[in-house]
Formats: sequence, structure tokens, C-alpha cells
Amino acid sequence: MTKLSVLDQTPVIHGHTTADALAATLDLARMADELGYTRYWCAEHHGLRGVSNPVPEVLLARIGSITNKIRIGSGGVMLPYYSPFKVAEQFLMLEALFPNRVDLGVGRAPGGDMRTAQAVAGGSYNRGDVFPQQVGELVGLFDGTLPDDHVAHGVLLQPEIVTRPELWMLGSSEFGGLLAAQLGIRFAFAHFINAQYGHLVADAYRERFVSRNGSKPYLAAAVFAICADTETEAAALERAVDLRRVQMAYGLNLPIPSLAQGAGQAFGERERAIVEREKSRSIIGTPERVTEQLHQLQQRFHADELIVLTVAGSYRARLRSYQLLAEAFELK
Repeated sequence: MTKLSVLDQTPVIHGHTTADALAATLDLARMADELGYTRYWCAEHHGLRGVSNPVPEVLLARIGSITNKIRIGSGGVMLPYYSPFKVAEQFLMLEALFPNRVDLGVGRAPGGDMRTAQAVAGGSYNRGDVFPQQVGELVGLFDGTLPDDHVAHGVLLQPEIVTRPELWMLGSSEFGGLLAAQLGIRFAFAHFINAQYGHLVADAYRERFVSRNGSKPYLAAAVFAICADTETEAAALERAVDLRRVQMAYGLNLPIPSLAQGAGQAFGERERAIVEREKSRSIIGTPERVTEQLHQLQQRFHADELIVLTVAGSYRARLRSYQLLAEAFELK
């Protein structure tokens, strides 16, 4: 059986508030838990009006408290902003609250523009220069293998618990895959960002994987997908996604377009070229079409799991999309 998981950016749709977006995230998390999705990941972003979660570790505590079985995690924490020791403490606390249910996914992207990145980092954003070292520190903190000369060696890491969060590398290039392989940890490739050569990155990750304490390669493909009951509804949802792609290409910092905005937007030649260029990053249609393409992608990646990101022009449509996927994949 194919494992399906959820990646949630807590989108703010035009005409709605951040409170609406947070309520929609909680609704989706409850439903995903009931439908049998494997994990629920929250993404970190800063300074963007279309998404509203700068602190996934906070929202995950709430999600963990309203769910029972589903794993919860970050997809991901943008590690260059932070002290690995502090991140380890945060996710150990989540693991203490929700044992054997917590994932720590880390990435090196800023999750926003460079000016915002410097503000978040207090003027010292490192652009990921020390990211490999930081991830290595997390591995050492969790398994107690920090070198003797490390500043955190011998420091009490709290809370003191036996279990550990599951550590994941997130990436959209060969860099992330090879680093995950070198460290012997799990890897999630962001197909929704880079739809061109992810299967080659996946192959290289498995081929170069170095086992650590018995670890084995495990790869997830993170995919943008929307399922709708009819082709007509799918077309309307895709129109709003197309508008969002155009807005992002023009550097416009706006909420997620609504279905009404998508329906009312006329595209010129330049906008149509942008839409066409970005089509490969999305899978949108009826359950039959989406399921077929997801299976093809899974086979291409030899993926152990698919993580589905759905950003739609209506919160109802987003819930329905995950319902239809759960039915089509016969999740338990």
C-alpha cells in the first residue's frame, strides 16, 4: 500500500484571515488523522501574505493535541536561522509530549526574501553556508556522538527522554540528497519546487547512502496535487493555481487567489507562457487522473512515500481533495 502524507503551508486565501487559515489547518489535521495519512508536516515561511506559519514547532504542539495516530513534523525548519541545540530541544519536547510521533525535517532555504531572512536572523543570516555542519550537529546531539571539542559536548540535552524525533533532510537539488546520504538520514525531495530531475537525485541518494546505526535509505517525494470530483471543478481550481504562479513570477506578495479571482483573471501571452512553464510542478484533476500520475511519479522516484501539498482556492476544496486521495489510495 502506498503511504500518503500531508504537507501544509497554512495558506491564507483571498478574502480570509489568518485565523481562518489556522482553523483550516486544524480541520485538515483532524481529518488526515482519521483518514489514515502517515504524517502531517507544517512548513516554515516568513514575510509572505499567502502563507501564515513562521513557527511550525508551535503549531505542531496544537496539532499533536487534537490527533491520535498520525505523525507530526516540520517540512521543514529552516535551520540556518537557528542554533541546532535549541531546535533539538524544541523537537525533543514535542517528542516527549507525543512519543514516537514526531519528525524533524530541516532545510536550508530562507522561506522568504533576503531582507526578511536578515530580519529573522537578527542581521546574521548565513545563507546556508554552515547548513551541513548544523545538520551534522543535530545527528550528533540525537545519538550522543558530538566530538569532544564541540561546544555542546557534555551539555545536558533536555527533556531527557529515551525516544528521538525522526530526522529528515528536505531538498530540491542534489545537494540535499547527497548530504542526507552522507549522514545516513531520511530524505524528502520537493518535486513541487523542482519537477525536472528529482528522480536522478533520488537515485544518487540511494546509491551513496551511508548507514548510521543501522539506518536504511528512505525517500519521500513531495508533490503538489489537487483532486476534484469533476473535470469542471478541477479546471476552476487549476485556474486559481495558475494565477498564483503568475503572481509569484511577478514577485507579488499576495494571499492565495480565490476561485472567483481565478475565474475572473485574463492572461496575456506572457502570463500564458509562465503558466505553461510551471505546469509540470502540479498534478490537478479527477481522482483517476491524479492517482495515475502520482503512481507514475512514485515509480519514477522509487519513492517509499508521497507527501502531498494541496493549496487550493477554497478550504472546502482542499479538504475534499485529501478525502478523494485517501479513497483512491485506500488508506486505512
